[in-house]
Amino acid sequence: MAFTRSVHETLKKYQLVDGFDVVFDMEKSHGVWLHDSVTQEKYLDCFTCFASWPIGYNHPMMTEPEFFNKISKVSINNPANSDLYTREMAEFVEMFATHASPDDFNNHFWVAGGALAIENALKTAFDWKARKLGRKIGDACEDLVIIHLREAFHGRSGYTMSLTNTDPVKTGLFPKFDWPRIHNPCIEYDLDGNVSNDIAASESQSKKDLDAAFSKHGDKVAGIIVEPMQGEGGDNHFRSEFLQMLRDYSDNHDCLLIFDEIQTGFWGSGKPWMWQHHGIAPDIAAFGKKTQVCGIYANNRVKEVDNNVFTMSSRINSTWGGNLVDMVRSKRFIEIILQEDLGENILKRGAEFVTGLRAMAKEKGTFTNVRGVGSLSAFTLDTPEARDAMIGRMMENKLLALKSGPRSIRFRMPLIMSKDEVSDALRRVDSSL
Repeated sequence: MAFTRSVHETLKKYQLVDGFDVVFDMEKSHGVWLHDSVTQEKYLDCFTCFASWPIGYNHPMMTEPEFFNKISKVSINNPANSDLYTREMAEFVEMFATHASPDDFNNHFWVAGGALAIENALKTAFDWKARKLGRKIGDACEDLVIIHLREAFHGRSGYTMSLTNTDPVKTGLFPKFDWPRIHNPCIEYDLDGNVSNDIAASESQSKKDLDAAFSKHGDKVAGIIVEPMQGEGGDNHFRSEFLQMLRDYSDNHDCLLIFDEIQTGFWGSGKPWMWQHHGIAPDIAAFGKKTQVCGIYANNRVKEVDNNVFTMSSRINSTWGGNLVDMVRSKRFIEIILQEDLGENILKRGAEFVTGLRAMAKEKGTFTNVRGVGSLSAFTLDTPEARDAMIGRMMENKLLALKSGPRSIRFRMPLIMSKDEVSDALRRVDSSL
């Protein structure tokens, strides 16, 4: 216990420590409850490790002896999965490709890290476009660009910083590419769930920006990338009409449409992928967080060129090709989600949560623009200061959530959330007003 109390002080000797003021107890935490080893208090977890832990803590199927022995055995080795293949890897790939990846998306790449998943989606698009233009390895390709949105967050790595524009602290003083950025036509909702802003005019501005980008860069646009719902940028939702516009531009201008599903994917929205709610399919989707192992899946449009990255050795690669322990865990997650129908569960629980928040907002008038689907919910306060103060009060009321954009609070619920736990979360929000 003495060392438990000094966890933060020990870490501060060697690194920046600015996270939650708790010490996560991996044994006592259970279900939607995160246990603090120092205070012995438990927190209702609507943070879920930045939307990366879908099934709650210590799920019974994770501790069944057969699975526990399997993941323990795998954990003492760390093979380079790109070149050393195992039965465990093949079992995972088969499970993911047949139960998570949609039909007709049979080209996969695995890596450790969401930003690296986006990096390799971009490299796939650059390679594809360069070969379409008749270029060969060794030719200059600095004129190729990726169109992206304002308020986008796609990561903090080399390529992805050029696509991230939520907070200058995360991208300032680092060299970036000057790639075209278009207006973000996000929906604002009234407290009955209706669109309250002039969304058609907003989408019209995005169209003007798209036209300007293609006018300037022509056939040098390799792809358009978008989060089906922007997370860090403000939990910004889009209409299907806008995603269809991006699909049409990608088809008409011969570039690839990339969806960043790292925060929204893997049943976070209730469906395996949030784009499935809209019925607008990408050419490439990047995944991570809940999936444990990160990567991309792509349709066969990438195979319109010879020697594409899925057929030419070492065009995209990494030492470990993901992590075998993460793969075994991901396969188990899929089994749990399907067996317990957690996608359908979180669709219902998410709807109950949003309904409760809207009723609360009508009565109390403290926040606006309640929005969400499945595990992904948010609302907006009047000022950044009001938002920050409320986050603090929620922490005091043992409810974990996240900031989003300049004035919003976002919730990332576990897929196992029960009706009673939704009611508990609403009570804690109400107590934090």
